[in-house]
Amino acid sequence: MSGTVSTIEVGAQSARSRALAVLRVRSRAMAAALLPAAFAVVLVAARATGRLAGESWATTTLVVSCVAALVLLVAGVFGAVVLRAAPAVTPTVPLAEAAAPDLYRLVRDLADRMNVPAPSAIALTPDCDSWLEDRTHAAHRGRGTAGAPESAPGAAPVLVIGSPFLWWMRVAELRAVLAPVVAGTGPSAHPDIADARRFVRGLDAAADVGNRPGLGWIGHTARLLLRLCRTDAAEMERGVAAAASDRAQDVDYGLRIVAQEQVGLAYAGWDRLLTRVALPAWRMGRWPAHLDTGVVSALTELSRRDRLAEGFTSRLAERPACDLLEQPGAVDEAASLLAARLFHGGPAEVGPDWSPVDWAAYPEEVVDRKWRTEAARLHRALDALAVAVPEGVPAGDATAGPTLERVLRHLAGTGTGPADAQGPADAPDAPDAPDALAGWLSGDLAREERAVAERAGVGAGAGSASGSGSATARGVDTVPLFPLQAPRSGRDLLADHVMAMVCCAAVDSAGGAPGMDWLDGPVLLVAGARCADLALPVLALVEDGDPAPLRDRLAELGVRPEKPVRLV
Repeated sequence: MSGTVSTIEVGAQSARSRALAVLRVRSRAMAAALLPAAFAVVLVAARATGRLAGESWATTTLVVSCVAALVLLVAGVFGAVVLRAAPAVTPTVPLAEAAAPDLYRLVRDLADRMNVPAPSAIALTPDCDSWLEDRTHAAHRGRGTAGAPESAPGAAPVLVIGSPFLWWMRVAELRAVLAPVVAGTGPSAHPDIADARRFVRGLDAAADVGNRPGLGWIGHTARLLLRLCRTDAAEMERGVAAAASDRAQDVDYGLRIVAQEQVGLAYAGWDRLLTRVALPAWRMGRWPAHLDTGVVSALTELSRRDRLAEGFTSRLAERPACDLLEQPGAVDEAASLLAARLFHGGPAEVGPDWSPVDWAAYPEEVVDRKWRTEAARLHRALDALAVAVPEGVPAGDATAGPTLERVLRHLAGTGTGPADAQGPADAPDAPDAPDALAGWLSGDLAREERAVAERAGVGAGAGSASGSGSATARGVDTVPLFPLQAPRSGRDLLADHVMAMVCCAAVDSAGGAPGMDWLDGPVLLVAGARCADLALPVLALVEDGDPAPLRDRLAELGVRPEKPVRLV
C-alpha cells in the first residue's frame, strides 16, 4: 500500500509543480503589465522630491505615465476578458440527484473509498466517454451553458458520463469504469492546479473572443500566453491523470479489465447505430427517441455476429446501470435529442418537422419514406434532364412514368438520352448518363440544404449535400459539432437513389417490406427475409452501365420493373 501511496504522491507532485509553472507565466505577464506603472511611480516620486529637475524629466515623466496608464487599461481589459469569458462547455443532459439517487450514491461511495471530493453534479453525454468538467466560469458569469448545471466557483467538477454506458454496462462494470474518473477530483481540488486550470481555460476562451472583429489583439495575446504555458499545462494534466489512475488501482481492478472490453464494444455498436440507423432518420426530420435502448439491441446483435464477443450477452441477466435512474425512458429521450443536435445539427426542441419516432414505427415512417423520397428525386432528375421515353414504347405506356424500367434503360444507354440539350444550369456538361444524373442529384441536394440553412439563419455552409431524404423546412439551430459522415461523391448518391428505386419497386410489385437492421440500418425484406445482395448489381449498373445482374436478381425476386411505383 505504501508503494501505491508514494506513486500517487509522485504524480500529484508532478502535477502541482507543472501548475506552478503555468502560474508563473501568469505572474510574468502581470509583471510585464505593471512594469511601466512601476517606472512611472519612480519618476513621479523622484520629481516630487526634487531629484529629477528640468523640463526634459517632466516630459519623460508625463510620457511614461501615459504609457503606464494605457498599458494598465489594456491589461485590465484583457484580464477582464480572461476572467469572464466562458470556455466551451460540452452540451450535456443534466441529471439531478432526485432523478438518479442511486447513481449519486454510487459515485459518492467511490469518492469516499478513494478519499477524494465527490463531483458537484452528474450529467450525461450521448457518447462513449466519461470525464470531469469544471464549469466554474459559467457559474461565475451567472449563467449555464445549454444542458450544463451551474456550479459555484471552487466547487468540485461535474462528472460527465456517456449515456450508452448506462444502458449497456452492468452496475458493477460502470462502477469500475468510473473509478479512475472520479479519482480525478482529488488533484482537481488542489488550489494551485485549480487556479492553473482556470487560467488556461480563460486564455482559451479569450482566444475565441479574439476572433471577433476589432478584438484581434486579445486573441493574439491569449494565443501567445497559451503557447508559453502549453507544455506545462499538458504535463500537469498527465500528472493529474496518472495520480487519479494510481489512486483507483485498488477499486475493482480485476473487473475494470472486463469493463474496458465493454467500453470498446459499446463504442463500436454506438457508432454503427448512429451512422447506419439514426442518421437516415435525422435526415428525414425524425429522431429516434430511444437511442440508448437501441444500443443494447445493436450490441447484442454485434455480440451474436462477432465470435470475439461470444459470451458477452450472458451479462444481460445482471442489473443494468440504467436501473440507477428513476425515469430511464425520459433520460434516454433527452439524450437522444441531444445526440441529434451534436451529430446532425437538429433543433433543440420538438417541432412539426422534427418529431420523435419509436423503433416499432421506424421501418414504415423512416425507411419507406426515405426510399420513396429518393425515388421521387431520381425521377425529377430524369425529367429535368429531359430523358426521353425508350424507343418503341407508346407515349402512354407505364414506362414513361415513375418506373424502375425507365432508370434501367437510361443508365444502360438503351433507347434513352436527352431529348433536348436542356437541363439545369448547374448540371454537368457530360454525355455520360450516370455522371449527368449524379451531377443533378448533387446540385438538387445542395440547393435543398442551402434553403434549409437560409431558413434557419445559419448560413449556406450549415448543411451537407451528402445526405439523403427530404430536406424540409424544419431548420437547424446549430451546425453539427461532430458530423458523422463526410460529403459523398455524386456516383455514391446516384447508387443510393437507384437502390431506393429498386426497394420501392420490390415493395410495390413483389410484396417486399421496409425493415431495419440494428447494425446496418434500412433493409429490404422479401418474403420475410432480408435481401442483402442488391448492392453489387446496383453498382454494376451505375458504374459500368450493365443492367444484366440487376435484372436477373429482380426476376428472381419477382420484381416488375415496368410497373409504376408510388412516390411521396
